[in-house]
Amino acid sequence: MTKLSVNINKIATLRNARGGNVPDLLKVATDIQRFGGQGITIHPRPDERHIRYQDARDLKAVVTTEYNIEGNPQHNFIDLVLECKPDQVTLVPDAIGAITSSAGWDTIKNQEYLTEVIQEFQKNGIRTSIFVDPILEMIEGAKKTGTDRIELYTESFAHQYSLGNERGIDPYTKAAILANELGLGINAGHDLSLDNIKFFKENIPSLLEVSIGHALISEALYLGLDNTVNMYLNKLK
Repeated sequence: MTKLSVNINKIATLRNARGGNVPDLLKVATDIQRFGGQGITIHPRPDERHIRYQDARDLKAVVTTEYNIEGNPQHNFIDLVLECKPDQVTLVPDAIGAITSSAGWDTIKNQEYLTEVIQEFQKNGIRTSIFVDPILEMIEGAKKTGTDRIELYTESFAHQYSLGNERGIDPYTKAAILANELGLGINAGHDLSLDNIKFFKENIPSLLEVSIGHALISEALYLGLDNTVNMYLNKLK
């Protein structure tokens, strides 16, 4: 079964919009795991507009499943990850001020940089994953960095699927086949939802984990958080 890691950035956004501690980020993380979620993902950004660095530290005590911290490996982020020692770090090439992730790494151009960062995390017992587009050259480049896993950036698939184009999955299937041949673990995320997750999972061989935040939290407004988490789990079986 593909694991479901729930990104709780949007819970932090809602909390920060009003101040105070409602909703309680730590309680939500605890509840998601109690409902069956198999991991908690956060993506702190330098301006701390949703997840704060202190949240990352506080969550360490309540995440009992898999703790995944995503972000651009700049100096402060690297220090935070080494302090928190999550189960997994996912490296994402976010531009400063970006609203959300918009592209995977150029693993060829950034190979030396990524290799250095990955080695530092692995030396500290942290599994590494890097955000990549479904481009075969980028998958091959990822392998050369020494990363444990890749996370396929799925915005293009989600857009094409919403238009009724199921062939939009093809580059992802080919990328996954190559990743498997190279011995890379496969994660995926971005714009995956209840509408498309089952089809995506069925067409990606050996998909280990999906990280879903915006869609899941939005769907939970109508369906309830417990129900939504379990609907995802059923589709990922």
